[in-house]
Amino acid sequence: MKSFLLALALSSSLAAAAVVESDICVYGGTSGGVAAAVQAARMGKSVHIVEPGRHLGGMTSGGLSAVDIGDPRSVGGIAREYFTKLAATVGVTLAWDKPFESKGGGPATGGAYAIEPHKAEQVFNDMARDAGVKVHLNARLASVKKDGAHITELITEDGTVFRAKVFIDTTYEGDLMAKAGVTYTLVREGNAKYGETYNGIHYVEKFLPHTSYAQPGETGRLKGGQGVWDRDFPLDPYVVKGDPKSGLLPLIQQGEPGSPGEPAPGVQAYCYRICLTTNPANMIPITPPSDYDPKRYEIVVRFIEACLANGDAMDLRWFSKHDALPNDKWDFNTATFGGNLPGASHAWPEASYAQREKIGKEHENYHRGLLRFLATDPRVPEKVRKDMQRFGLPKDEFTDNGGWPHQIYVREARRMISDLVLTEHHTFGRQIAPNPISLGSYGTDTHEIRRIVKDGVVVREGKTAGGRDGAPPYGIGYAAIVPKQSECDNLLVTFALSASHTAFSSIRMEPVLMCTSQSAATAACLAVDDKIAVQQVDYAKLKARLERDGQILEWKYATSKKKAAH
Repeated sequence: MKSFLLALALSSSLAAAAVVESDICVYGGTSGGVAAAVQAARMGKSVHIVEPGRHLGGMTSGGLSAVDIGDPRSVGGIAREYFTKLAATVGVTLAWDKPFESKGGGPATGGAYAIEPHKAEQVFNDMARDAGVKVHLNARLASVKKDGAHITELITEDGTVFRAKVFIDTTYEGDLMAKAGVTYTLVREGNAKYGETYNGIHYVEKFLPHTSYAQPGETGRLKGGQGVWDRDFPLDPYVVKGDPKSGLLPLIQQGEPGSPGEPAPGVQAYCYRICLTTNPANMIPITPPSDYDPKRYEIVVRFIEACLANGDAMDLRWFSKHDALPNDKWDFNTATFGGNLPGASHAWPEASYAQREKIGKEHENYHRGLLRFLATDPRVPEKVRKDMQRFGLPKDEFTDNGGWPHQIYVREARRMISDLVLTEHHTFGRQIAPNPISLGSYGTDTHEIRRIVKDGVVVREGKTAGGRDGAPPYGIGYAAIVPKQSECDNLLVTFALSASHTAFSSIRMEPVLMCTSQSAATAACLAVDDKIAVQQVDYAKLKARLERDGQILEWKYATSKKKAAH
């Protein structure tokens, strides 16, 4: 009898499952997801966003309140429209026709914006609503059905069936792509595979005392101002200094360093880009995790000792670059020992939603503990402690999560392997990707993969910065956002696009992925109109529509050879 009732309940549940049909289904309500959906709706298509979380905008509304762009002249279309609308909420007019010039420690926004996260989310919500986009929140992907190489439907955990003519994966992780059986990688390919320089295992060979953002084999620091948030010293990693038998300190990983340039697993470190306030009337105290133990941060103490021995007049910038936002708020970025938790991100791309929640909580607890440590531990310089004590979580941000961001910074996850793999040859300007659908312009910015031991000192393995030497913005080719046709003919992938690890370290900026997603939606609409596979979209027709909609596909400016300061 019980088995009969269970079967009856299951059959009733399946019978009641909703079926949602549309021309275009966008999986992932990230910044790019909204850009894609708005574009498709404006082209007259019915479109639904299916978002596993509770909010739209991804990192752009999830704490990344000083967005890295590179050269703002490379950003067009809906991305430019979005940031223009956002800046206008605080009376700022953006100068999109001028190159960004670093002012030595300010936000690397390219003149884009420094804005409160809740306002960023509101602009995304307004744009989706105004375009007539249907949004489904808390809709976690469970499975995908295909007919040959054609996706017929995706099913969410609550049983809802989403059917569409074309699907666009705008998640950071490439979850829909993976469920659809498209080939991808989670391996840093190594330099030999594509003839690159910055791929694979990477660590410093020597420590130089008076440089910052050095080339492979070098690292160092500046004595103040720009660069203080990201410096390296040869720190002792052992519980008892100089004694490997005493074991490794917390926050240092086991493992062999390997050989530079060789392939290896692992994705960039994740963090939360937190928004803090100095306004007591709008402040929630930053509570530490229940198991807070200052001993966990002993390696931070050794970093402090090295900085002081180096003559540094330390302040909070040594632990978190922070940029001013309106209304007494600040966007906190990471640093040498800041919000990043190297190694803890490695399982995220393939993890279940429940497992991701645990990984996210691990990052949050680490960061909360670090902030408590910086504010209270007597081994921290008094200036740093007093500076940290000024800050708290804002009551009016992330109100459904106690002021803590709801989106972890997924800097890298799965990367598709398609007929075109973008490499550093493209991002450095040595090769031109065919059929560009957007531009990238940022430097090769790879956050550390592991924090391990080599030759008795701590190394941030995988960390690179710079690496384009004033190269002009580069094209992202259409073939890099579509799978091989034999694998899937009605899917476009815009965040987990086809790129090498080191190329993705440049491409990964939010405005670039918004532009790429808008272009993907344009191609999807053309594929629907012409009843063809997305791989067969006529590029001349696609290019004409993209340019009509304000996308930037070609670089038309002279480029300085001066090395970028990003």
